[in-house]
Amino acid sequence: MIDIFKGYKGDAVEILKKYNIRVWGDVEVKTTRGDFYGIVLPRSENDDDKHIVLKLITGYNVGIDVRTITDMKEIGYKEAHYKIPEKEFPYTEGLPKVKLFGTGGTIASRLDYRTGAVIPAFSPGELYGAVPELADICNLETEKLFAVFSENMGPEQYKALAIAIGKEIENGIDGIIIGHGTDTLHHTAAVLSFMIQNSPIPIILVGSQRSSDRPSSDAALNLMHAATAAARSDIAEVMVCMFGPTSDEYGLLHQGTRVRKMHSSYRSTFRTIGDTPIATVTREKITPIKQNYNHRRNDRKVTILPYFDEKVTLLYYYPNMQPDIIYSLIDNGYKGIVIAGTGLGHVNKPLYPAIRKCKELGIPIYMTVQTLWGYVHMFVYDTGRDLMSYGIIPAENMLPEVAFMKLSWALGQTDDLDKVRELMLTPISNDITKREPYNGYLIYQGGIPEVEEFIKKVHK
Repeated sequence: MIDIFKGYKGDAVEILKKYNIRVWGDVEVKTTRGDFYGIVLPRSENDDDKHIVLKLITGYNVGIDVRTITDMKEIGYKEAHYKIPEKEFPYTEGLPKVKLFGTGGTIASRLDYRTGAVIPAFSPGELYGAVPELADICNLETEKLFAVFSENMGPEQYKALAIAIGKEIENGIDGIIIGHGTDTLHHTAAVLSFMIQNSPIPIILVGSQRSSDRPSSDAALNLMHAATAAARSDIAEVMVCMFGPTSDEYGLLHQGTRVRKMHSSYRSTFRTIGDTPIATVTREKITPIKQNYNHRRNDRKVTILPYFDEKVTLLYYYPNMQPDIIYSLIDNGYKGIVIAGTGLGHVNKPLYPAIRKCKELGIPIYMTVQTLWGYVHMFVYDTGRDLMSYGIIPAENMLPEVAFMKLSWALGQTDDLDKVRELMLTPISNDITKREPYNGYLIYQGGIPEVEEFIKKVHK
């Protein structure tokens, strides 16, 4: 009986026994709150014993309190299998060759009904089984490099990705896709922008906010957009390809050094900060927004610089931050610090002695702004002038995470602080821009009459 009631216990098992219901049974459930129709799903072993979980015909799951159930009837039974079988990708003469590197993440995942969690499970070959439309766009080769959530991506994976991409470029591939979890996708996009320079082809990082077993999943469309960009785009940059608006209208191509995840669950979570996206993309075409980008070339020349020093950190300043934090970094052998400071790039006076100590020890500190939009201007107020005299270096309008990745990359190559400074302050892939465009800072505030009127007219 344990297999029949997989994951259920206590009161939930008793109600299933009472009505002779099996896990994976197709059931009608009558409750004091209405009637439900769906498939009984296994329960997470860590969950309570007060609910039955159904997958509704809509594809969404609902938990039903067993105390509200007045009747249940099993009208069918078919055990579900959520694994998508791998299929060999068909070859079509004349289509561009694209390489898909799998790293894990929600775009390549399934629901684990033992724990109720989303886990990396699909190999890249299975993606064709899930999204056969890819075969109309390109000849896709796949390779599973890692199977990790994006929070577990790190220097080992960054270096391996850069080297693997370099080899594929040398071998004549027309475009690269990297399937990646969204949580740190922008970190990987930034570090690859430094590790892979002068690429002759598009390098597209793509993920999904919602797993493939959900009706609202963005995985398939994001993959199709990424494949289109990798195969056909003239834009030879490291880019992130994700939903533009929350609807299915188009995707956006964001430059790897200017993009950031800005919402925990929206499908349109990625935004270009301090600039505009490079292009829009649909299954049919790529439409440039910017004209200044590296164009696709026919040569196979690329510069791969797979360096990364792990003893670098990013500090988000907050009021009353204590200097022992910085002293602890010194004691633990950290070689570089990026600070996301307030306003134009400020921290409090109690940190000054620790900052001076870093200068004495040759530990570079770079200042960014936690406002995200805008530039560091440390010469405006006395605080900024003092901090610069203690050795802090303004990082212009680099995003905090981008500066962190760049300093890790720079210190991975050299301990010469003048060379590190040169690497940090020399713009690479627009990580530093001369100015923000007039439309590079747009945050629409809901509730304001003109914004509400715009929303009603344009997106209902």
